[in-house]
Amino acid sequence: MKNAEIQKDAGARNWRLLPSALCLLPLAALLSGCETPVAATVDWHPPYKPDDIFLAAARLPVGLKRIVVLPLACDARQTNLAAGRDALEPVLFAELIKAKRFEVVQISREELRRLTGRADWAGVEVLPANMIDSLKTESGCDAALFCELTEYRAYPPLAVGWRLKLVDVRQKKTLWAGDEHFDAGNPAVLAGARYYQRHGQVILDDSSGGWLAANSPRRFGEYSIDSMLATLPER
Repeated sequence: MKNAEIQKDAGARNWRLLPSALCLLPLAALLSGCETPVAATVDWHPPYKPDDIFLAAARLPVGLKRIVVLPLACDARQTNLAAGRDALEPVLFAELIKAKRFEVVQISREELRRLTGRADWAGVEVLPANMIDSLKTESGCDAALFCELTEYRAYPPLAVGWRLKLVDVRQKKTLWAGDEHFDAGNPAVLAGARYYQRHGQVILDDSSGGWLAANSPRRFGEYSIDSMLATLPER
């Protein structure tokens, strides 16, 4: 009987302690649940800022209202660049519209071939003598944007290279140019892509924790061109 009473008392004490132990479980779960996402989404590097940029002046000319965007050029002999051109050309045009610096119009490859004998120009070649005047006449533009895709890697770590040049067709003068390489293997570039995903013009679900920024070629392309266009002269 004495042993039975001891076991009964011990069981009663265990049941009295059980509610306190159970109360600690939600707290432990909460703490452990918060720890992992924070560690996974913190960027320890400042976002990358393009630095290979030329500016003729801090502001765009007052009379510059419309630009014509030439077809995206690339070395089409490299299949990765040809694929990147097809994927990112509409992204480039959409981001130019979002920038709201000027009215944006496009010229097709067929129209450019008719005017110049070629379907695209990167802006680094010797241009036909009448090309700039022809673009002005055909589109009513004040400036022309030459665009070239210099690198494209569609698997992690993603990479995109842009060479852009904005030329005033009235004065035949370069207003802005940039030659940049965005590689998600660079921690600063990856931090910039994640920041764009969370705070940029594209509204995405934060629960992805930056996954799309690091793994979607289209989203990474949007981030890279947005970063380039942010360096344009002010209005």
